Amino acid sequence: MNNKYITISQINQYLKMLFDTNEHLQKIYLKGEISNFKRHSSGHLYLTLKDDASRINAVMFKSSAAKLTFNPEDGQNVLVEGRVSVYPAGGNYQVYIDKMMVDGLGNLYVEFEKLKQKLHAEGLFATSHKRPLPKFPMKIGIITAPTGAAIKDIISTIKRRFPICETILFPSLVQGAQAKDDIVKNIIQAQDYDLDLLIVGRGGGSIEDLWAFNEEKVARAIYNSKIPVISAVGHEIDYTIADYVADKRAPTPTGAAEMATPTTEEVKALFKEKEQEINHLFYQKLQDLNHTINKLKESFVLKNPMILYETKMQKLDLLTENLQKSIQNFLTTKQEALNTWQKSYLLTNPMILYQKEQNEISQYKQVLAKNMQMILLKKQNDLQFFLQTVKLVNPLNILEKGYSLTKKDGQIIKDSSKLKINDTLQISFSKGSVKTVVKEIYHD
Repeated sequence: MNNKYITISQINQYLKMLFDTNEHLQKIYLKGEISNFKRHSSGHLYLTLKDDASRINAVMFKSSAAKLTFNPEDGQNVLVEGRVSVYPAGGNYQVYIDKMMVDGLGNLYVEFEKLKQKLHAEGLFATSHKRPLPKFPMKIGIITAPTGAAIKDIISTIKRRFPICETILFPSLVQGAQAKDDIVKNIIQAQDYDLDLLIVGRGGGSIEDLWAFNEEKVARAIYNSKIPVISAVGHEIDYTIADYVADKRAPTPTGAAEMATPTTEEVKALFKEKEQEINHLFYQKLQDLNHTINKLKESFVLKNPMILYETKMQKLDLLTENLQKSIQNFLTTKQEALNTWQKSYLLTNPMILYQKEQNEISQYKQVLAKNMQMILLKKQNDLQFFLQTVKLVNPLNILEKGYSLTKKDGQIIKDSSKLKINDTLQISFSKGSVKTVVKEIYHD
């Protein structure tokens, strides 16, 4: 009878097996609100997911929790991916979470904060990089949608406040997936227009509508702009990444136009200020000139003008005296040189030059004759040596020793095997030659 009964562990293990083998429970997607959140010292996360009518326990192990991009807390609405299984020790089923993200707009806020921290760490928000806006911009570029209230408000405000300012519109998408690329393209294009200032923005909207101005590539384009940039996105309560990177942030597009341009009253006030500065400088200059004139009036030279004349006359006398001394020294030097030439040995004995030339010619003749004699002697020796050499190598000389030279058809015969019976041979002696016919041939 006791065989009917099973243990608590057995039933819990059986239920766990049913959960673990059910394909519908192995990959589930849930949304709910976090409550009873606890981060264990082990790194595991324990929480309850609930909606208006139900709740379920959940656990997220350390390996999965390390991948979270936000800090979970009670009250957050989240989306989770995971599986459902039974915890045998407690006999309750729970969700084992693999992935978790903030539900709805929460994801955008997480991305916003993540990028904000990244760019801040890189220094894109640094005050040292922000440039002052020009007081009187004569050419302003505007990057926004070509239709809508934003562009109308900006242009009308600029024309009302500072009519002489030129505005150039760079029509751009400001919402949607392609907006970020279009904004970046227009920022880069604006760099070639010799602008004094650039306004980048759009009118108000939801966070999704404004999201193009939270894109990293837009932020970097604003940071790299050579032209000072005013960010004018949304309403006063709206903050985007572009606001942090730009040189100035305007609460609204209209506010950007007001920030960019002076009013007519401000221009008049500036003119008045400059007029006062010019008058002050002019008066100060007159005072300085009067002071200078008064000093000149009291100067010793003006009271005694002959001093200037006396000084010049004294200087002229000194220069005249120096010139006379220089002329006299020059003439003396030339006279001494002339006297030296007149007393020279050449002038008193002009034939010495001729005699010197004659002696040199005689010496050249002697050297030339000696050199020619040596050359002729050397050539005679060379010729004698050549004749002896020719005589030694002359093949006819050997005939004087009793030898003869045998030829056939003008060719010297060295081998009897080259001959045939009745061949005609010419035999040359030291003196004379004969012709003979071969009658018999012997071979060694």
